[in-house]
Amino acid sequence: MLIETIDGYVARCQAKGVGREVSLFMLQDEMPKVGDYVMVHVGYAIQTMTEAEARSTWELFDQMLCDSDLPTEHA
Repeated sequence: MLIETIDGYVARCQAKGVGREVSLFMLQDEMPKVGDYVMVHVGYAIQTMTEAEARSTWELFDQMLCDSDLPTEHA
């Protein structure tokens, strides 16, 4: 997710048009900055990543969803 704003240990992030508040507490030793990308798990940023890594990850997730047998729409 792309960090848009930071207030203490809370960042406002967005990815693919979806915004979330994310805790930066687990990255406090190397605090990310506005404009950085972070990997998020259960509301916590767990790792910083490059823009290229973020794009590649989203492409992989999109491909997995397209290739799965799971329905993409609710009936």
